[in-house]
Amino acid sequence: MKWEMFALSFTALFLEMMVIRWVPSVVHLVAYYANLMLLSSFLGLGAGAMAGGRKWNLFGWFPAFLACDIGMLLLDRNTVLGTSASEAHFFQLPPSMLHAFVLVRIFGMNALLFVPLGQRMGVLFNSLPRLTAYAWDLAGSLSGTLCFGLFSLKLFSPVLGMAGVMLIYLVIARRRLWLTAVPVFAAVLTAIVWNSDGRAIWSPYYYITVNRLETPDASESAPPPDLLTRRDPPVYLVKVNQFGYHYDAALDSRLYTPGTQAADYISWLELQYGLPYSVCGGRDRILVVGAGGGLDVEAALAAGARHVDAVEIDPAIIDISRRFNAGAPYSDPRVSVHVDDARSYLAKARPGYDLVVFGFLDSQALFSTMNNVRLDGYVYTVESMRSAFRLLNDHGMLTLSFFLGRPWLGPKLHELVAEATGREPTTYLDARQKTLILCVSRDAHLAMPENVGHFYHQGYVKLPNIDLPTDDWPFLYLIRKTIPSDYLVAIGSLLAFSIAAVASLRRRSFGRSDIHFGLLGMGFLLLETKGISDSTLFFGATWFVTMIVVAGVLFMVIGANLAAERLRGFSFWMYAPLFAILVLLLVVPREHVLEFDFAGRLLWTLLVVPLPVFFAGIIFSTTFRDAQFPSAAFGANLIGAMLGGFCEYLGMAVGNHRLSMLVIISYLGSLLVLATTRRLGRPV
Repeated sequence: MKWEMFALSFTALFLEMMVIRWVPSVVHLVAYYANLMLLSSFLGLGAGAMAGGRKWNLFGWFPAFLACDIGMLLLDRNTVLGTSASEAHFFQLPPSMLHAFVLVRIFGMNALLFVPLGQRMGVLFNSLPRLTAYAWDLAGSLSGTLCFGLFSLKLFSPVLGMAGVMLIYLVIARRRLWLTAVPVFAAVLTAIVWNSDGRAIWSPYYYITVNRLETPDASESAPPPDLLTRRDPPVYLVKVNQFGYHYDAALDSRLYTPGTQAADYISWLELQYGLPYSVCGGRDRILVVGAGGGLDVEAALAAGARHVDAVEIDPAIIDISRRFNAGAPYSDPRVSVHVDDARSYLAKARPGYDLVVFGFLDSQALFSTMNNVRLDGYVYTVESMRSAFRLLNDHGMLTLSFFLGRPWLGPKLHELVAEATGREPTTYLDARQKTLILCVSRDAHLAMPENVGHFYHQGYVKLPNIDLPTDDWPFLYLIRKTIPSDYLVAIGSLLAFSIAAVASLRRRSFGRSDIHFGLLGMGFLLLETKGISDSTLFFGATWFVTMIVVAGVLFMVIGANLAAERLRGFSFWMYAPLFAILVLLLVVPREHVLEFDFAGRLLWTLLVVPLPVFFAGIIFSTTFRDAQFPSAAFGANLIGAMLGGFCEYLGMAVGNHRLSMLVIISYLGSLLVLATTRRLGRPV
């Protein structure tokens, strides 16, 4: 039974990550809601665990639920989700009831998928010693996290991942279930294979396809062998999660026959990417953040740059450019490639640049499944722009290129750079008013031209009710501090599901114990979210940082569970060190920690940030050992974690620092519930 608990926990964690990783490649724009996929998984596991005391046996329904979930995802394959006017998505559509229904249906079906796993785990919690069952659950979660991290980096495939989940299920399930499970699983795998693109590339962040400019719907697996020497080399469009991302092409119109589609397009790109060098030449040392396919790098080399530092977070994007870009920018000896987060690189770069270029950084995914900040969230903040401006020499210039998805994004970016640099930037727009290029120089006397080709100088008037993104509120793509309506619809629907599930499963037996464990779960997830957010700011928004933080948190909880086994029982004094560390984290601003050297930030992240998780884990384990209904307590904890994830969205409206107060409130509420329960002489 212990190994079954391990296997179930491993499968649940691995499947959570699989779904979150795969679904954005199927349904357009779900990548912006990846954390809600995780929270709906918590809902399913929590509701299932609460049903562990019932006589139901839902485990045999897992194959059918999996088939329904994947079948509905594939039916929604061509659905593009809408968004509210207060937020910017690339390739967005206006919100509609259809979009809201599709979003809610995806989350609801995902929650249902995890109910059988949670129900079986609940049965085991009622059968095994409490802390023993919890220890095996944690060990399975940690193993699932580490295995998925390696799988995601080295050989991610939805077919292999789903096949692994199915195999574990068949090992756990009774053989009489194989008769129905095997054909269902075979049909599911066939559907996934049938709807997959064998030429697609899975990076640590994206589902990527490479298409020629003239055939944008047909992906390519390899370039022609004479790519670097041929006349009219192909122009490639690189797509992520089914949408256009950047171009891989030789940025030299002389290589193309005049009058062709490729020649006209390359001429337009030459002007766009060469604009910073047109307004002011003589730039020798260049930094490009968000280098992507390398067009910014090609423009710098064409302008005579002696050295270019190219920073790109996604190693797969660099590899694709090395294969498909006829200009071969990353093979030039003058170019140093840095696979790193832009904000992380800015913190350690050597000053003295003639030009710092912010390329078209991506915002088509969240940097973590436990946070609603996008991958480039901490790049577009006042503090980030300020640190980039400091890297310039006395005559250096900072430029920022951006595709405007909302009319208010141009004024917001203009005001952001002005606030960060203390200088009024010069902003250029193309004739379509979609592509923005913003320039600001440390030389206050540098004269900027009014027009550069079809780009013209655009003056911006400061708009009211626009909030600038900061490290405390890293939301460039929100017009102001608010929670967009599409998120509220999804959150409200999941809350309704969770309330209905708890009400039907617990009924009159719902009590203080559920509230206590729910508040512990809420505090735990908020702590984990804060840890990921802080570590991302300190070390970059890379997939590796997120995985290490999650694994570190699980190690802390395992250590707390081992410590609890040696303690005789619960004591209210256990809350004292928890609140002490929480107050310390609250009063010490992250800006002070950012001033530490690398070793100092690392020690702070490894020793101080996770400490509340350890003490909270001891409280959970010592009270869980005495719980009257362990499966219900475990389920309530997961439901509470889901609520904590919903509360994390409040950061969109109040900022991360104020959100930290909710952690203290959660644990204070847990303390008060326990004190009331003990005073009444009732069991936990």
